[in-house]
Amino acid sequence: MDPPKKRIIVIIGGGVIGCTTAYFLTRHPKFDPDLYTLILLEAASIAAGASGKAGGLLGLWAYPECLVPLSYRLHRELADKHGGAERWGYRRLGCASVRAVVKSNDLKSRSEQKPPQTSPVPVPVPVPVPVPVPMPAPAPAAAEQLPTAENGPTHADPPIIQGATPEKDESKTWEKLPKQDEKAAALLNESSLPSDLDWVDGRLINHYEEMGLPGFTETAQVHPFDFTNSMADLAREKGVDIRLRAKVTKINHSKAGVRSIEYEDRDKAGEIRFIDDVTDVVIAAGPWTGKLLPRSKVEGLKSHSVVFDADVSPYAVFTEIQLPTDYVPEHRAARGQKRKHRGNVDPEIYARPGNEVYACGEHDWSTPLPETADLVQPDEVQCDDLIAYIGTVSPVLGAAPIKAKQACYLPRHVRFGEDRGPLIGQTTVPGLWVASGHTCWGIQNGPATGCLMSELLLDGATHSADIDKLHPKKFKV
Repeated sequence: MDPPKKRIIVIIGGGVIGCTTAYFLTRHPKFDPDLYTLILLEAASIAAGASGKAGGLLGLWAYPECLVPLSYRLHRELADKHGGAERWGYRRLGCASVRAVVKSNDLKSRSEQKPPQTSPVPVPVPVPVPVPVPMPAPAPAAAEQLPTAENGPTHADPPIIQGATPEKDESKTWEKLPKQDEKAAALLNESSLPSDLDWVDGRLINHYEEMGLPGFTETAQVHPFDFTNSMADLAREKGVDIRLRAKVTKINHSKAGVRSIEYEDRDKAGEIRFIDDVTDVVIAAGPWTGKLLPRSKVEGLKSHSVVFDADVSPYAVFTEIQLPTDYVPEHRAARGQKRKHRGNVDPEIYARPGNEVYACGEHDWSTPLPETADLVQPDEVQCDDLIAYIGTVSPVLGAAPIKAKQACYLPRHVRFGEDRGPLIGQTTVPGLWVASGHTCWGIQNGPATGCLMSELLLDGATHSADIDKLHPKKFKV
């Protein structure tokens, strides 16, 4: 039997997929640091993109099904092994979907009772638990059908602010992020608003559903930035060479396989550096994967989010908020503008350890993907819209300081206009691998992807899960 050959494995991308791949390679039984050289190249910093600005939600109800159970279990095992509760905020939490109807009088009475601006975040007052009102079955999830200006609900436009210059109606319907698919929505059970979910105004809630089946619809979370950086640190401890501000410009290969990597050293005035004798390249560059491997059809979907400074009970809440037709957020009213969205708005809100509440809004098609993650800029007005909408149903968050306004690009594998799930495996070029396209479930499915990539690279096949349908060759990549 031939002895194992030396290999130089280069991972492109310092997000959760690249870092977990590096981690699991160094923990694989066949990994030998004398034989295998592991290099991770990141164009900015660890978790500079979506891996640092995501919500960090973990759910047994996530997708795709071939990754979720393994990855959810690996998250728990990693937390147990490395102190994840303290190190990256791993914990279980409640998960629910709420529908709220906000009326003008609700906002008016609240504004009259608004505390002085210098006051700390108010302690929430317990609210009565309403009896759920029967509602129609939930509509198909955003991954199946996104509302548009043609098929979405409409309301009368709010009046133009007195003295402002009239403008044409450019309002739009809210477009949900593809977090819950139809199967996930079907797992929700009608329930009563829990008493400890006291940071939402219970008087406005007319329907509450929760993911409440242990071992089947469990939900947990991590702080994504801390988790991804911890994976990078643990990989570095085992000898992985992590090079930051190293932007890959070219992967040299032939039909026989990969040969070398060229990258720009952004700390050395763009000096081009080379890595020769490369045997394997793993492209885990998130939304930038399509730049390096165009036939992967992986692109970026921009999403805005905000982080509140607030200590609240541990729930992830998917909202559907019906606003008054005459409601205009204060920041837009000050500009003489109308509300951007007509109809309902649907922010997602996740309480996190460390006195944080994360919230994300709809996606944004207006800005193309920049060259690197550190060049992504948020649209402050869109973030302010998100803050204002959440404040209508949560006085606690409406009064809380804002820790961050941010944006990132989710990596989507899109073909013929449809999301096709992540790509995981070897391409048609020997030694050229891809692990990307996880949309909003990159943090959830990162450990499974890293584990399976280590099996593919060192065993030649996966043992922990069957991911044949995610193979790049099925898409001629």
